Amino acid sequence: MRRFSLVFGLMVLAIGGAQAQSQPQDRSPPQVQAAAPAEPQAAPQATPSAEAQTTPPAAAPAAPEAVPQAQPKLAAQTPACPGNPDAIGTSRTITVDPSVLPRIGTMQYKHSLPLQDHEVVITFDDGPLPPYTNRILDVLAENCVKANYFLVGQMARAFPATVRRIYNAGHVVGTHSLSHPLTFNRMGDAGIERQVDGGIAAVEAALGDPKAMAPFFRVPGLLRSHTVDDFLAMKSLAVWSADEVADDWHRGITPKKIVKLAIDRIEAKDHRGVLLLHDIHPATAMALPALLKELKARGYRIVQAVPAGERPAFVPEPALVAKVKSPEAQGWPRVVKASLSTEHAAKAKAKPVHHARRHHHKHKVAAADDGDAIEKAVAKKKGKAQTADSGVNVFHLWQ
Repeated sequence: MRRFSLVFGLMVLAIGGAQAQSQPQDRSPPQVQAAAPAEPQAAPQATPSAEAQTTPPAAAPAAPEAVPQAQPKLAAQTPACPGNPDAIGTSRTITVDPSVLPRIGTMQYKHSLPLQDHEVVITFDDGPLPPYTNRILDVLAENCVKANYFLVGQMARAFPATVRRIYNAGHVVGTHSLSHPLTFNRMGDAGIERQVDGGIAAVEAALGDPKAMAPFFRVPGLLRSHTVDDFLAMKSLAVWSADEVADDWHRGITPKKIVKLAIDRIEAKDHRGVLLLHDIHPATAMALPALLKELKARGYRIVQAVPAGERPAFVPEPALVAKVKSPEAQGWPRVVKASLSTEHAAKAKAKPVHHARRHHHKHKVAAADDGDAIEKAVAKKKGKAQTADSGVNVFHLWQ
Protein backbone atom coordinates (compact mmCIF):
# COMPACT_ATOMS: atom_id res chain seq x y z
CA MET A 1 0.00 0.00 0.00
CA ARG A 2 2.82 2.38 0.76
CA ARG A 3 4.33 1.72 -2.63
CA PHE A 4 0.97 2.32 -4.27
CA SER A 5 0.45 5.61 -2.43
CA LEU A 6 3.96 6.72 -3.27
CA VAL A 7 3.45 5.99 -6.93
CA PHE A 8 0.10 7.76 -6.86
CA GLY A 9 1.67 10.83 -5.29
CA LEU A 10 4.38 10.97 -7.89
CA MET A 11 1.76 10.81 -10.62
CA VAL A 12 -0.14 13.73 -9.04
CA LEU A 13 3.02 15.81 -8.91
CA ALA A 14 3.77 14.98 -12.55
CA ILE A 15 0.31 16.01 -13.61
CA GLY A 16 0.53 19.26 -11.65
CA GLY A 17 3.87 20.13 -13.25
CA ALA A 18 2.48 19.49 -16.65
CA GLN A 19 -0.39 21.89 -15.94
CA ALA A 20 2.03 24.53 -14.70
CA GLN A 21 4.02 24.28 -17.90
CA SER A 22 0.87 24.62 -20.00
CA GLN A 23 -0.17 28.01 -18.42
CA PRO A 24 2.50 30.22 -20.13
CA GLN A 25 1.50 28.72 -23.41
CA ASP A 26 -2.07 29.90 -22.77
CA ARG A 27 -0.88 33.56 -22.15
CA SER A 28 1.08 33.94 -25.33
CA PRO A 29 -1.94 34.29 -27.65
CA PRO A 30 -3.01 37.58 -26.03
CA GLN A 31 0.38 38.99 -27.00
CA VAL A 32 -0.31 38.15 -30.63
CA GLN A 33 -3.78 39.58 -30.40
CA ALA A 34 -2.37 42.82 -28.93
CA ALA A 35 -0.18 43.27 -31.99
CA ALA A 36 -3.09 42.65 -34.30
CA PRO A 37 -4.74 46.09 -33.78
CA ALA A 38 -1.65 47.67 -35.36
CA GLU A 39 -2.83 46.33 -38.69
CA PRO A 40 -6.10 48.32 -38.71
CA GLN A 41 -4.06 51.46 -38.02
CA ALA A 42 -2.34 50.99 -41.36
CA ALA A 43 -5.72 51.16 -43.07
CA PRO A 44 -6.40 54.80 -42.08
CA GLN A 45 -2.97 55.70 -43.44
CA ALA A 46 -3.98 54.29 -46.77
CA THR A 47 -7.16 56.39 -46.93
CA PRO A 48 -5.43 59.81 -46.86
CA SER A 49 -3.13 58.76 -49.66
CA ALA A 50 -6.14 57.63 -51.63
CA GLU A 51 -7.86 60.96 -50.98
CA ALA A 52 -4.69 62.81 -51.96
CA GLN A 53 -4.75 60.95 -55.22
CA THR A 54 -8.35 61.92 -55.79
CA THR A 55 -7.84 65.64 -55.10
CA PRO A 56 -6.24 66.42 -58.49
CA PRO A 57 -9.54 65.67 -60.23
CA ALA A 58 -10.99 68.35 -57.97
CA ALA A 59 -8.61 70.76 -59.71
CA ALA A 60 -10.47 70.04 -62.92
CA PRO A 61 -13.07 72.71 -62.03
CA ALA A 62 -10.16 75.16 -62.45
CA ALA A 63 -10.89 74.95 -66.14
CA PRO A 64 -14.15 76.91 -65.71
CA GLU A 65 -12.03 79.62 -64.07
CA ALA A 66 -10.89 80.37 -67.57
CA VAL A 67 -14.25 82.13 -67.91
CA PRO A 68 -12.86 85.30 -66.24
CA GLN A 69 -10.66 85.46 -69.30
CA ALA A 70 -13.74 87.07 -70.75
CA GLN A 71 -12.24 90.29 -69.34
CA PRO A 72 -10.42 90.94 -72.59
CA LYS A 73 -13.88 91.13 -74.08
CA LEU A 74 -14.11 94.51 -72.40
CA ALA A 75 -11.92 95.76 -75.18
CA ALA A 76 -13.50 93.46 -77.75
CA GLN A 77 -16.95 94.63 -76.75
CA THR A 78 -16.31 97.99 -78.39
CA PRO A 79 -19.44 98.43 -80.52
CA ALA A 80 -19.05 98.82 -84.23
CA CYS A 81 -18.94 102.48 -85.18
CA PRO A 82 -21.45 103.15 -87.97
CA GLY A 83 -19.72 104.40 -91.07
CA ASN A 84 -16.24 104.14 -89.58
CA PRO A 85 -14.90 100.59 -89.21
CA ASP A 86 -11.48 101.98 -88.29
CA ALA A 87 -12.79 103.99 -85.33
CA ILE A 88 -11.13 103.47 -81.96
CA GLY A 89 -14.47 103.52 -80.12
CA THR A 90 -14.93 103.34 -76.35
CA SER A 91 -13.96 100.04 -74.75
CA ARG A 92 -15.55 100.39 -71.31
CA THR A 93 -16.54 102.71 -68.48
CA ILE A 94 -15.21 103.15 -64.95
CA THR A 95 -17.56 104.23 -62.16
CA VAL A 96 -16.04 106.91 -59.93
CA ASP A 97 -17.44 107.42 -56.44
CA PRO A 98 -15.96 110.50 -54.71
CA SER A 99 -16.15 108.74 -51.35
CA VAL A 100 -13.92 105.95 -52.69
CA LEU A 101 -11.67 107.90 -55.06
CA PRO A 102 -11.78 111.57 -53.98
CA ARG A 103 -8.63 112.74 -55.82
CA ILE A 104 -7.57 111.70 -59.29
CA GLY A 105 -4.42 112.30 -61.30
CA THR A 106 -0.76 111.53 -60.62
CA MET A 107 0.37 114.98 -61.71
CA GLN A 108 -0.69 116.18 -58.25
CA TYR A 109 -2.07 113.24 -56.28
CA LYS A 110 -0.92 109.76 -55.34
CA HIS A 111 -3.68 107.93 -57.17
CA SER A 112 -5.40 108.01 -60.50
CA LEU A 113 -8.12 105.94 -62.15
CA PRO A 114 -7.65 102.14 -62.02
CA LEU A 115 -6.77 101.87 -65.69
CA GLN A 116 -5.37 98.79 -67.32
CA ASP A 117 -2.44 98.72 -69.70
CA HIS A 118 -3.01 100.87 -72.81
CA GLU A 119 -6.16 102.55 -71.50
CA VAL A 120 -6.71 106.30 -71.77
CA VAL A 121 -9.41 108.65 -70.49
CA ILE A 122 -9.77 111.82 -72.60
CA THR A 123 -10.90 114.98 -70.82
CA PHE A 124 -11.66 118.51 -72.08
CA ASP A 125 -11.52 121.74 -70.06
CA ASP A 126 -12.70 125.37 -70.38
CA GLY A 127 -15.63 125.01 -72.79
CA PRO A 128 -17.99 125.09 -74.32
CA LEU A 129 -16.92 127.43 -77.12
CA PRO A 130 -18.40 127.01 -80.59
CA PRO A 131 -17.31 126.25 -83.19
CA TYR A 132 -14.33 124.44 -81.67
CA THR A 133 -16.39 122.46 -79.18
CA ASN A 134 -18.80 121.52 -81.95
CA ARG A 135 -16.00 120.35 -84.21
CA ILE A 136 -14.52 118.25 -81.40
CA LEU A 137 -17.94 116.75 -80.72
CA ASP A 138 -18.21 115.85 -84.40
CA VAL A 139 -14.83 114.09 -84.35
CA LEU A 140 -15.68 112.19 -81.17
CA ALA A 141 -18.99 111.08 -82.67
CA GLU A 142 -17.30 109.96 -85.89
CA ASN A 143 -14.98 107.77 -83.84
CA CYS A 144 -17.59 106.64 -81.26
CA VAL A 145 -15.46 108.05 -78.43
CA LYS A 146 -16.98 109.10 -75.11
CA ALA A 147 -15.08 111.72 -73.13
CA ASN A 148 -15.26 113.68 -69.88
CA TYR A 149 -15.89 117.44 -69.95
CA PHE A 150 -15.15 120.05 -67.28
CA LEU A 151 -17.15 123.17 -68.15
CA VAL A 152 -16.71 126.75 -67.00
CA GLY A 153 -19.93 128.21 -65.60
CA GLN A 154 -19.86 131.44 -67.59
CA MET A 155 -19.22 129.52 -70.81
CA ALA A 156 -22.08 127.14 -70.06
CA ARG A 157 -24.36 130.09 -69.38
CA ALA A 158 -23.41 131.63 -72.73
CA PHE A 159 -23.88 128.42 -74.75
CA PRO A 160 -26.47 126.18 -73.05
CA ALA A 161 -27.40 124.48 -76.32
CA THR A 162 -23.82 123.25 -76.72
CA VAL A 163 -23.80 122.05 -73.11
CA ARG A 164 -26.86 119.93 -73.79
CA ARG A 165 -25.38 118.64 -77.01
CA ILE A 166 -22.30 117.49 -75.07
CA TYR A 167 -24.44 115.59 -72.59
CA ASN A 168 -26.81 114.08 -75.14
CA ALA A 169 -23.84 112.81 -77.13
CA GLY A 170 -23.03 110.54 -74.20
CA HIS A 171 -20.22 112.52 -72.61
CA VAL A 172 -19.91 113.11 -68.87
CA VAL A 173 -20.23 116.72 -67.70
CA GLY A 174 -18.33 118.00 -64.68
CA THR A 175 -17.43 121.57 -63.67
CA HIS A 176 -14.38 123.83 -63.83
CA SER A 177 -15.40 126.84 -61.67
CA LEU A 178 -17.59 129.83 -62.48
CA SER A 179 -15.14 132.13 -64.27
CA HIS A 180 -11.82 130.24 -64.36
CA PRO A 181 -9.75 132.47 -62.05
CA LEU A 182 -6.08 131.58 -61.78
CA THR A 183 -6.04 132.38 -58.07
CA PHE A 184 -7.61 129.24 -56.60
CA ASN A 185 -4.49 128.41 -54.62
CA ARG A 186 -4.67 131.82 -52.89
CA MET A 187 -8.41 131.94 -52.29
CA GLY A 188 -10.14 131.77 -48.95
CA ASP A 189 -13.26 129.76 -48.21
CA ALA A 190 -15.64 132.48 -49.44
CA GLY A 191 -13.97 132.82 -52.82
CA ILE A 192 -13.71 129.07 -53.31
CA GLU A 193 -17.36 128.61 -52.42
CA ARG A 194 -18.44 131.34 -54.83
CA GLN A 195 -16.47 129.83 -57.71
CA VAL A 196 -17.37 126.19 -57.06
CA ASP A 197 -21.05 126.66 -56.25
CA GLY A 198 -21.51 129.33 -58.90
CA GLY A 199 -20.02 127.08 -61.58
CA ILE A 200 -22.18 124.16 -60.53
CA ALA A 201 -25.34 126.31 -60.57
CA ALA A 202 -24.55 127.67 -64.04
CA VAL A 203 -23.84 124.26 -65.56
CA GLU A 204 -26.91 122.72 -63.93
CA ALA A 205 -29.05 125.51 -65.37
CA ALA A 206 -27.55 124.98 -68.81
CA LEU A 207 -28.19 121.24 -68.63
CA GLY A 208 -31.75 121.76 -67.39
CA ASP A 209 -31.48 118.81 -64.99
CA PRO A 210 -29.23 118.74 -61.90
CA LYS A 211 -29.08 114.95 -62.06
CA ALA A 212 -27.30 115.18 -65.40
CA MET A 213 -24.18 116.70 -63.88
CA ALA A 214 -21.42 114.52 -62.46
CA PRO A 215 -19.85 115.32 -59.05
CA PHE A 216 -16.50 115.90 -60.76
CA PHE A 217 -14.47 119.11 -60.43
CA ARG A 218 -11.16 120.23 -61.87
CA VAL A 219 -9.37 123.25 -60.39
CA PRO A 220 -8.58 125.97 -62.97
CA GLY A 221 -4.92 125.85 -63.92
CA LEU A 222 -4.58 122.86 -61.58
CA LEU A 223 -3.82 125.46 -58.89
CA ARG A 224 -4.94 123.35 -55.97
CA SER A 225 -4.36 123.86 -52.28
CA HIS A 226 -5.26 121.96 -49.12
CA THR A 227 -8.04 124.47 -48.50
CA VAL A 228 -9.48 123.80 -51.96
CA ASP A 229 -9.19 120.03 -51.59
CA ASP A 230 -10.88 120.09 -48.18
CA PHE A 231 -13.74 122.25 -49.44
CA LEU A 232 -14.34 119.99 -52.44
CA ALA A 233 -14.25 116.91 -50.20
CA MET A 234 -16.87 118.55 -47.98
CA LYS A 235 -19.02 119.03 -51.10
CA SER A 236 -18.56 115.32 -52.01
CA LEU A 237 -16.85 116.26 -55.27
CA ALA A 238 -14.11 114.17 -56.84
CA VAL A 239 -11.13 116.43 -57.56
CA TRP A 240 -9.58 115.75 -60.96
CA SER A 241 -6.03 116.59 -61.84
CA ALA A 242 -4.50 114.63 -64.75
CA ASP A 243 -1.81 112.13 -65.63
CA GLU A 244 -0.74 113.78 -68.89
CA VAL A 245 -1.16 117.11 -70.65
CA ALA A 246 -0.47 117.95 -74.30
CA ASP A 247 0.28 121.69 -73.89
CA ASP A 248 -2.51 122.51 -76.34
CA TRP A 249 -2.95 125.96 -74.75
CA HIS A 250 0.54 127.14 -75.68
CA ARG A 251 0.95 129.93 -78.21
CA GLY A 252 1.74 128.76 -81.71
CA ILE A 253 1.59 125.06 -80.91
CA THR A 254 0.71 122.96 -83.96
CA PRO A 255 -1.72 120.05 -84.14
CA LYS A 256 1.18 117.75 -84.96
CA LYS A 257 3.02 118.84 -81.82
CA ILE A 258 -0.07 118.27 -79.69
CA VAL A 259 -0.36 114.70 -80.95
CA LYS A 260 3.32 114.00 -80.36
CA LEU A 261 3.31 115.37 -76.82
CA ALA A 262 0.17 113.46 -75.91
CA ILE A 263 1.48 110.14 -77.23
CA ASP A 264 4.99 110.55 -75.80
CA ARG A 265 3.71 111.40 -72.34
CA ILE A 266 1.16 108.60 -72.26
CA GLU A 267 3.85 106.15 -73.32
CA ALA A 268 6.16 107.45 -70.58
CA LYS A 269 3.42 107.05 -67.92
CA ASP A 270 3.16 103.28 -68.11
CA HIS A 271 1.04 103.39 -71.28
CA ARG A 272 -2.10 104.67 -69.57
CA GLY A 273 -3.60 107.74 -67.97
CA VAL A 274 -6.02 110.66 -67.84
CA LEU A 275 -5.21 113.05 -70.71
CA LEU A 276 -6.08 116.74 -70.30
CA LEU A 277 -7.03 118.71 -73.41
CA HIS A 278 -9.00 121.93 -74.07
CA ASP A 279 -11.98 122.22 -76.40
CA ILE A 280 -11.68 126.00 -76.86
CA HIS A 281 -8.70 125.94 -79.24
CA PRO A 282 -8.75 125.26 -83.00
CA ALA A 283 -5.37 123.53 -82.75
CA THR A 284 -6.92 120.92 -80.46
CA ALA A 285 -9.85 120.44 -82.81
CA MET A 286 -7.44 119.91 -85.71
CA ALA A 287 -5.22 117.54 -83.71
CA LEU A 288 -7.97 115.27 -82.38
CA PRO A 289 -8.55 113.11 -85.50
CA ALA A 290 -4.83 112.33 -85.79
CA LEU A 291 -4.55 111.71 -82.05
CA LEU A 292 -7.36 109.14 -82.04
CA LYS A 293 -5.91 107.46 -85.11
CA GLU A 294 -2.46 107.23 -83.51
CA LEU A 295 -3.87 105.85 -80.26
CA LYS A 296 -5.72 103.17 -82.23
CA ALA A 297 -2.59 102.29 -84.22
CA ARG A 298 -0.61 101.80 -81.00
CA GLY A 299 -3.20 99.50 -79.47
CA TYR A 300 -4.73 101.94 -76.99
CA ARG A 301 -8.33 101.79 -75.81
CA ILE A 302 -10.56 104.65 -74.70
CA VAL A 303 -12.25 104.49 -71.30
CA GLN A 304 -14.89 106.85 -69.95
CA ALA A 305 -15.27 107.70 -66.26
CA VAL A 306 -18.90 107.90 -65.15
CA PRO A 307 -20.46 108.87 -61.82
CA ALA A 308 -22.19 106.38 -59.56
CA GLY A 309 -25.99 106.30 -59.58
CA GLU A 310 -28.57 106.90 -62.25
CA ARG A 311 -28.51 109.77 -64.70
CA PRO A 312 -31.10 110.89 -67.26
CA ALA A 313 -30.65 109.32 -70.67
CA PHE A 314 -30.87 112.77 -72.27
CA VAL A 315 -31.82 116.36 -71.56
CA PRO A 316 -34.24 118.31 -73.76
CA GLU A 317 -32.54 120.60 -76.21
CA PRO A 318 -33.99 124.02 -77.07
CA ALA A 319 -36.17 124.07 -80.15
CA LEU A 320 -33.80 126.63 -81.66
CA VAL A 321 -31.04 124.03 -81.88
CA ALA A 322 -33.00 122.03 -84.45
CA LYS A 323 -33.04 125.07 -86.75
CA VAL A 324 -29.30 125.62 -86.62
CA LYS A 325 -27.70 124.25 -89.77
CA SER A 326 -24.29 125.89 -89.82
CA PRO A 327 -21.68 127.36 -87.49
CA GLU A 328 -22.45 130.79 -88.92
CA ALA A 329 -26.01 130.51 -87.63
CA GLN A 330 -24.63 130.12 -84.13
CA GLY A 331 -23.10 133.58 -84.24
CA TRP A 332 -19.50 132.72 -84.98
CA PRO A 333 -18.84 133.77 -88.62
CA ARG A 334 -15.82 135.92 -87.76
CA VAL A 335 -14.17 133.40 -85.47
CA VAL A 336 -14.41 130.81 -88.23
CA LYS A 337 -13.67 132.88 -91.32
CA ALA A 338 -11.12 135.30 -90.06
CA SER A 339 -7.40 134.82 -89.76
CA LEU A 340 -6.45 132.73 -86.78
CA SER A 341 -4.56 135.55 -85.11
CA THR A 342 -6.22 136.84 -81.96
CA GLU A 343 -5.49 140.45 -82.88
CA HIS A 344 -7.23 140.14 -86.23
CA ALA A 345 -10.28 138.53 -84.64
CA ALA A 346 -10.46 141.37 -82.13
CA LYS A 347 -10.35 144.00 -84.88
CA ALA A 348 -13.01 142.20 -86.90
CA LYS A 349 -15.22 142.16 -83.85
CA ALA A 350 -15.26 145.96 -83.48
CA LYS A 351 -16.95 146.69 -86.83
CA PRO A 352 -20.29 144.92 -86.40
CA VAL A 353 -20.71 146.51 -82.99
CA HIS A 354 -20.15 149.96 -84.52
CA HIS A 355 -22.61 149.34 -87.35
CA ALA A 356 -25.16 147.96 -84.95
CA ARG A 357 -25.63 151.46 -83.62
CA ARG A 358 -26.57 152.73 -87.08
CA HIS A 359 -28.51 149.81 -88.50
CA HIS A 360 -31.15 148.03 -86.50
CA HIS A 361 -30.74 144.75 -88.42
CA LYS A 362 -27.16 144.45 -87.19
CA HIS A 363 -28.08 144.05 -83.53
CA LYS A 364 -28.25 140.28 -83.77
CA VAL A 365 -24.74 140.06 -85.14
CA ALA A 366 -23.41 142.20 -82.32
CA ALA A 367 -25.14 140.05 -79.72
CA ALA A 368 -23.74 136.93 -81.31
CA ASP A 369 -20.23 138.33 -81.06
CA ASP A 370 -20.47 138.36 -77.28
CA GLY A 371 -18.89 134.94 -77.57
CA ASP A 372 -15.78 136.61 -79.00
CA ALA A 373 -15.47 138.68 -75.87
CA ILE A 374 -15.72 135.56 -73.72
CA GLU A 375 -13.13 133.80 -75.82
CA LYS A 376 -10.79 136.78 -75.57
CA ALA A 377 -11.26 137.04 -71.81
CA VAL A 378 -10.45 133.37 -71.31
CA ALA A 379 -7.39 133.67 -73.52
CA LYS A 380 -6.16 136.75 -71.65
CA LYS A 381 -6.56 135.13 -68.23
CA LYS A 382 -4.85 131.90 -69.14
CA GLY A 383 -2.23 133.39 -71.43
CA LYS A 384 -3.36 131.01 -74.12
CA ALA A 385 -3.46 131.64 -77.85
CA GLN A 386 -6.69 131.10 -79.71
CA THR A 387 -4.69 129.95 -82.72
CA ALA A 388 -2.60 127.02 -83.79
CA ASP A 389 -0.72 128.65 -86.66
CA SER A 390 -1.20 132.39 -87.02
CA GLY A 391 -2.54 133.52 -90.36
CA VAL A 392 -3.92 130.13 -91.44
CA ASN A 393 -7.58 130.04 -92.38
CA VAL A 394 -9.43 127.03 -90.98
CA PHE A 395 -12.92 127.82 -92.20
CA HIS A 396 -12.93 124.57 -94.17
CA LEU A 397 -12.91 122.63 -90.90
CA TRP A 398 -16.47 123.66 -90.09
CA GLN A 399 -18.00 123.94 -93.56
